[in-house]
Amino acid sequence: MSIEFKISNQYLRSNQKTGLVSFISSISIISLALSVMTLITILSVMNGFHQELRDRVLGAISHSYITGHSGAINNWQKLLTKINQHSNVISAAPYIEKYALISTQFGSQGISVRGIKPKLEKTTSVLLDNVKFGHAQLDELGILIGAGLSAKLGVVVGDKIALLTPQPSTNIMGIKPKFKSFTVSGIFDAGINEYDNNLAFIDLHQAQLLYKMQDKVSGIRLKVDDLFNAKRITNEVLNNLDSSQYYGVDWTQQKANLIKALNLEKQMISIILSLIIVIVAFNIVSMMIMMVADRKADIAILRTLGMTPKRIVKLFFYQGVTIDIIGIVIGVILGILLALNIEYVVSGIEALLGFQFFPQDVFYIDRFPSKIHLNDIIMVVLGTLFLSVIATIYPAKRAGKLQISEVLNYE
Repeated sequence: MSIEFKISNQYLRSNQKTGLVSFISSISIISLALSVMTLITILSVMNGFHQELRDRVLGAISHSYITGHSGAINNWQKLLTKINQHSNVISAAPYIEKYALISTQFGSQGISVRGIKPKLEKTTSVLLDNVKFGHAQLDELGILIGAGLSAKLGVVVGDKIALLTPQPSTNIMGIKPKFKSFTVSGIFDAGINEYDNNLAFIDLHQAQLLYKMQDKVSGIRLKVDDLFNAKRITNEVLNNLDSSQYYGVDWTQQKANLIKALNLEKQMISIILSLIIVIVAFNIVSMMIMMVADRKADIAILRTLGMTPKRIVKLFFYQGVTIDIIGIVIGVILGILLALNIEYVVSGIEALLGFQFFPQDVFYIDRFPSKIHLNDIIMVVLGTLFLSVIATIYPAKRAGKLQISEVLNYE
């Protein structure tokens, strides 16, 4: 261990003469630790929110879907068999996606109607696993609606509702509405307002009759074994079909705007929170300058004993780096512990204050999920260490340029 490192560690210890400087050093370490802890915790919570939201959305839209350029697929049974032969496809399900006006005695609303085969749909979507009331086994005239839609229209399991759809007509009235009566067989709760308030399921055959699609379907939904390779797998499936009349859309394309918004949000929050570390870096500069000023006599004595200006610079540089490392290590430990227990901490704060930060009736997610990514921790540590080390260079060089004669005359 070099003499410069030993002296720098000695300077970090408190005594009567340097008590104020040591106190400021402690404040710098605490500030650095709190900044690192905050950044790691916030990034982990953002990761948790992103994963939770992504899983919920993907549970409703599937990993990808294949459809025809005309908006419909013929001979979907043969197509379904070919798709299931792909080794990376876990399951596939046909669907019909159309719009309709749902009407009850309490009101009406435009919704999206999805015709499905319940047994196959359950293998590609989690929506049918979240049935709150009733059941998901659709009979010929059964309909499954979301909890939000049920509340808006004031209907429960067993009530009758009507679906109205536009249908081309050859008479002088032009387009006339076609309606069909259904019975609410179940109410699902996806936890996402987009689906709970605007989506209804009916049997695939009934959807074909209602929209005059004969034996056609809108497309086939896929669930694959590798979520992040859904695009590649979908393209491989299309190549196996050996036809140019189909095209595929994976989840990154279906929700491209949502994914971009989430990534941009995380980036902006990271930049804003990084400003805290910049402020701490200025605090380190101030602390080091005060320490150099307080140690002028010691520097002069060391210089007269033969220590070169370069070694003086190293002495104070080591001291600053030691403060940086201590603060970062403490911050990483506290950040990981807080990120792992954030839900318990938030629950305690909510119980103490008596209100919820994320009410379930307003937000998609009513809790604080957290997921720690090693890359985020490495990025925070390297970024913080870089800024902190840069902050120690100027005060250390200033110590090396100190004139011995001026200090001795003053003393």
